[in-house]
Amino acid sequence: MGKIAVTLQQALARREQEGARGGTSARALAGDAGWGVEDVLCTFGPRDQPFEERHSGICIAMVVAGSFAYRAATGRELLTPGALLLGNTGDCFECGHRHGAGDRCIAFHYAPAYFERLAADAGLASGNPQFKRARLPSLRALSPLIARACVGASASADGSGPTAWDELAVELAAATLQAAGALTRPAAPASATACSRVAQTVRLIDDTPGAPHSLASLAAAAGLSEFYFLRTFQRVTGVTPHQYLLRARLRAAALRLQDGSAKVVDIAFDCGFNDLSNFNHAFRAEFASSPRAWRARGTVRRT
Repeated sequence: MGKIAVTLQQALARREQEGARGGTSARALAGDAGWGVEDVLCTFGPRDQPFEERHSGICIAMVVAGSFAYRAATGRELLTPGALLLGNTGDCFECGHRHGAGDRCIAFHYAPAYFERLAADAGLASGNPQFKRARLPSLRALSPLIARACVGASASADGSGPTAWDELAVELAAATLQAAGALTRPAAPASATACSRVAQTVRLIDDTPGAPHSLASLAAAAGLSEFYFLRTFQRVTGVTPHQYLLRARLRAAALRLQDGSAKVVDIAFDCGFNDLSNFNHAFRAEFASSPRAWRARGTVRRT
């Protein structure tokens, strides 16, 4: 799970012990005139009533732990770890936790004029860029950016090493605009029951990424046939169960590599990979780096 998810579970445990109401806390990580980034921790749960909020600027929020329902003018989506929440300036939105308590996001906020300039400079949009969808699913092109943000948020919490948040904010804006333009309009939303079952399955995967999950075992846990589970999971999350599980395992491995001194082979096995060569290949394909080079780069950043 890594420090990111552990922090969320600790916050939820404190809320349960104290009998407190759910809430959100935002910790500023970095920012400048046109952008800012926050580590947002939410402890709302199924018994808490959702309320309407409004995006003050362009928002691209990385979901790094937990899951929640997101409703905006651009649609209704289930947000799961690895996905991006997309928000347009001035749009009202609502987040709900009927499927489970808590989430943690690393949220990037952009002033409209600054975001418009980034889009124009990248050659991806002109005029006033507006997201046409509410979410981007977990995608390979986004995984290195999310992993870097998670490492940066953890390092900021313990006071170690700077993170190039300004570069990350620019890279994220460009990658998000490109991915959002390449995707087709989402299919019709799945039923509330199907969303609930998929949300529970997503939490199972993220709580135990190293377990021997398979399509059959995940479908059985969701109480669905393998065919319907596969189709529904992809419709709800935007990726297949195998793709989601693989990226959950790779995210866990990436965080552990920069989080300690355990052997690469032990991390690979702990995260669910049964063969070191397969792990090395998948890691390089996902992050354009070998596990050892990824760890070395993280060590340099912290010094």
